[in-house]
Formats: sequence, structure tokens, C-alpha cells
Amino acid sequence: MEGATDCTGPSAVVFDPTLTDYDFGPHHPMAPVRVDLTMQLAHELGVTTGGRLRVVPAPVATTDQIATVHDAALIEAVQRAGHTGAAELQVGLGSDDNPVFLGMHEAAAHVVGASLEAFRLVWTGEALHAANVTGGLHHAMRDRASGFCVYNDLAVGIRWLLDQGAERVAYVDVDVHHGDGVEALFWDDPRVLTISLHETGQFLFPGTGFSGDVGGEGAEGSAVNVALPPGTSDAGWLRAFHAVVPELVRAFDPDVLVTQHGCDSHADDPLAHLMLSVDGQRAAYLALHELAHEVAGGRWVATGGGGYALVEVVPRAWTHLLGAVAGTPVDPETPTPEGWREYVRERVRAEAPRLMTDGRTPAYRDWREGYDPGTWLDREVQATRTAVFPLHGLDPSGY
Repeated sequence: MEGATDCTGPSAVVFDPTLTDYDFGPHHPMAPVRVDLTMQLAHELGVTTGGRLRVVPAPVATTDQIATVHDAALIEAVQRAGHTGAAELQVGLGSDDNPVFLGMHEAAAHVVGASLEAFRLVWTGEALHAANVTGGLHHAMRDRASGFCVYNDLAVGIRWLLDQGAERVAYVDVDVHHGDGVEALFWDDPRVLTISLHETGQFLFPGTGFSGDVGGEGAEGSAVNVALPPGTSDAGWLRAFHAVVPELVRAFDPDVLVTQHGCDSHADDPLAHLMLSVDGQRAAYLALHELAHEVAGGRWVATGGGGYALVEVVPRAWTHLLGAVAGTPVDPETPTPEGWREYVRERVRAEAPRLMTDGRTPAYRDWREGYDPGTWLDREVQATRTAVFPLHGLDPSGY
């Protein structure tokens, strides 16, 4: 897979250190240090300094840009809360998930602006691939903040692409939580295909995203959900991914592929119950890179998302993502630099992983080899294929 695509186009990551101002406080699981450690690791491994992946400054989104997907009442409430520090519970601000912090609007608008810049770079051809690891705030709804997400940078970016003339945009979300905000914002729009692979909402926030959720009237088949059983590991996750995502994205034939890479599917993540390794996550990044080249002329926008094993997982996973975006994947056997491990000790007083691998070799059984109705995973995959594939002219059996 790694040598399958000769990826020679320009690539970029949109970042500046003040993006870590998106900070819900010292006791919140989404600590911005995870972004700092990621960018430091990518730098020390040469991912962002080798010439293939340009670091681009992040602008701040305007209120008008945010308002392309969010109600004015939400934006005004975020601005007020960010100045007064008072809760605005009617729009989800001041909860345990979304505590108020000073400067909240400006910090959230900066994340949106960073993602918009990644979308702009790809759409204009200034970059073939572009990433924003601080983005991926996929739970924010039109009228309220939700699940650590104030504004939905992904939806703003996708809306911008449509306004620029994109005819079809495919969005693939591999966060452990259902990508409910992006799905909801484009539920009735057949120009946007949203695919989410996530731990089943029977056990995990936000409690949505089941196989029968396929899109609104006139847009049936535009929403795709694979609800995975708790305990799913690399083999099952990759089996589900390859049984659903490539065929649908090929059939949809998008102008741009947009992906969200929450790495909270890892076995060490404290907030969920999947069992992936960094190696399995890396395999997904490389598969999506290949898919972008196959179906969208290489036009690929990638963001971060969830991920709460701040030292053990996020920096390595997202450095692998940036390596894929650069077109120069990081060898899993690469040692983490001693300078980075020392930085981790000084920054968070923790011992960092010594290798870029968890020692796994990702492998999976191809769906075409047969469906086992005795397994929870296969039943969920088949339910998704049955619900959605015929709407795209595809055979849901496929074996």
C-alpha cells in the first residue's frame, strides 16, 4: 500500500502555536498539550521540516464564515460567554463537556479559520493534501455546542467547498464517536456523503449513528453509519472500514475527500471502548490517502478530532497522519527522538513511548471472503451495506 501511489503534489499543515488557546481548562480531557506534543514530534522526526509538508499560518474565521452553518444566536452566546465567563446553557455552554473559558469565541474561530485555510489550499490547488490537527470538531450543531466542540469547523469547510462550486464532497469520520454534527448539518444535502465508523451509540456518546440512519428526504444514502461493537480491534475495524468505505466513496465520485481522524479508537483511550493500535490507525490513514488519489485526484483535507491518551497515543497517531498527508509515511519501527522524549518529561512529567509502533501488524479478513452472521461486527457491517449500498447502485452482498 505504501508504495502504491506516487504522491508528489504539495502538501501543508495549517498551524500556529496559539491554536492551543482552544482550552477548556486543566481538568478537561481534551487538553491542548496533545497538539503541542504532536507538532513537536512531527518536527523532530522531520515530517514538517523535510520540505514535503509546509507549515502554513492559521487565520481566524470571520463571524460571517461561521454563520454559514451556525445560527447567529449560538455565535452571540459564544461571544458573550467568552467575555463574561458565564454559562449559556441554552446553547450547551457551561456543561461539563463544554465549560466556558475566556476568549472562547476567538479560540474557536481560530480553529475554524485553520480548517478553512486547509480547505482553501486544496480547492485552489496550492496543496494537494492539507491538514489541521486542531480541527475535527464534529459534534457542534447548528444551534448549540456539543461534545467538546463549540463550532463545527468541518461543516464550515464543506459548506465553503460547495459555495465555491464543488459538486460532491465525501466526508469520512474515523473518530470513536459518531460524527453527528457534520451528518446533521448535511442530512438533507445529496451533494455531501457523510460516513462515520464509530463505537455503537448503545454504549457511547452521542448515542446516535445507526445503520438505518441514511439521510433525509431527497438525500437518501448520503448518510452512512457503521456502529461498531465495544472491544473491536484492528482486524475487525479494518474489516468494517474496507467493507463499506471504499466502494461507497468510489460510487459517489467526490471532488474532494474530507476526513476526520479522532484517535480515541485506541485501546489506551480513557473515554471509549475500542481496541485499536497506533498501527491500525496508521493503516486507516494510508488507506484514506490512497482513496483520495483514486477518487478525488488526490484532493484531501484531513483534520484531527478526539483522542485523550495525551502522551501515549495522540502524538504518534497524528504524526503518522501528517506523514501520510506529506506523502512520506513514517516507518512504524522508527524510534521516537530522545529530544522529544525529554520534551515530554519536562512538559508533562511523563515517560513517552520509545517507538512509533505498538508492535502490531494490521491485518484483516476481506469482506469478499464471506459474511459471518454469528458475529456482532459482521451483522453491523451487513446492516449498513443493506441499508445504503442499493441507494448507490451497489450490491450489498458483495461476496
